[in-house]
Amino acid sequence: MDAVSAKTAPAVQRTSVIIILAVSASHLLNDLMQFLLPALYPLLKDAYGLDYVQIGLITLAQQMTASLLQPLVGYYTDKNPMPYALALSMVFAVAGVVLIATANSFGLLVLAAMVGGVGSAIFHPEASRVARLASGGRLGFAQSLFQVGGNIGTSIGPLAAAYFLLPRGQGSTIWFALVAITALVILSAVGRWYAAHQRAHSGKPVLKAARQILSRRRLTVAFLVIGALLLSKYVYISSITSYYSFFLIEKFGLSAEEAQLYLFLFLGAIAAGTFIGGPVGDRFGRLTVIWCSIVGALPFTLLLPHMNLMGTAIVSVAVGLILSSAFSAIVVYAQELVPGKVGMVAGFVFGFAFGIGAIGAAVLGLLADHIGIVATFGLCAFLPFLGFLTIFLPRHAELHKEPA
Repeated sequence: MDAVSAKTAPAVQRTSVIIILAVSASHLLNDLMQFLLPALYPLLKDAYGLDYVQIGLITLAQQMTASLLQPLVGYYTDKNPMPYALALSMVFAVAGVVLIATANSFGLLVLAAMVGGVGSAIFHPEASRVARLASGGRLGFAQSLFQVGGNIGTSIGPLAAAYFLLPRGQGSTIWFALVAITALVILSAVGRWYAAHQRAHSGKPVLKAARQILSRRRLTVAFLVIGALLLSKYVYISSITSYYSFFLIEKFGLSAEEAQLYLFLFLGAIAAGTFIGGPVGDRFGRLTVIWCSIVGALPFTLLLPHMNLMGTAIVSVAVGLILSSAFSAIVVYAQELVPGKVGMVAGFVFGFAFGIGAIGAAVLGLLADHIGIVATFGLCAFLPFLGFLTIFLPRHAELHKEPA
């Protein structure tokens, strides 16, 4: 018996890593496509005479669609598993890419953003669930490996913009339908694994989920704090993703292509920080990572608006590395708060992050039209002060004590 277990365990572990890598690679492709619209903003602004408010509204349409639907998708699939929902998400992604390539008005750009948002809403909670199923108990590692794929995809976006989209124009985005089809093939294979996993466990006794220990009031406070932390992180990141190119163009006189390269540095740092944060959270605790990430980024966000070009690049990398390390820890920590609701909680965290980032992008666009993009970045620098609210989150011992 022991010999058989020893023989089969490595194969099981290998399969799990392959599945996590598959959803991570799909996350890369999904978020690369989600970044197509932001990458095209400088071109679209000139082509259609858009102002910053309209750019913010496009971001709002994309992110709010994903934000509102993700918790609903997670809640439904917690009760009704849908192994092939991930592949379905890529059907919407293909439609979104085609709409981006063919849109010729602000209204159609908003529609393209919303269709892409639906695909994202289906993808994220289900992919997060699959990563957790394949984690073998290393929840932070699995979540960060899954998440870093998306960050890499987002960071590649500016390079795709600088060297492919901007030189060739809006219509060139049609080629990214091939990216969506590739992701669809990968996720169909993941769906087969998920379905087999469901069948393999269907005849086994169902393990009771851990009981929720926190009172409703304590849980409400905890999720309000998590919401504030996500606000500080994602409104700031949204300001960079949507407006950093304009900030660099206005302050330093860069071309649109040059500005995209600096955005790539920031988004690449986010990818690295996300990957580091998960295993560190497994080792030292989720709250430690959350504290160090959001509060630790504060000195650098305060510095960034006042640096020269080289200093701006260096400080932006530091901000990206530090600020991004908390997300995997926040997802796993939130799932521990409400045992047995993996998809719903993942949908809430991803959805709220997208939604608050989208609202932030719209508000910042309105602000930038009135006070200028450079002054707006100066105000955003204070957002990480909200990280001090982490003091109100329940400690690990409170989440794992035996109920009376």
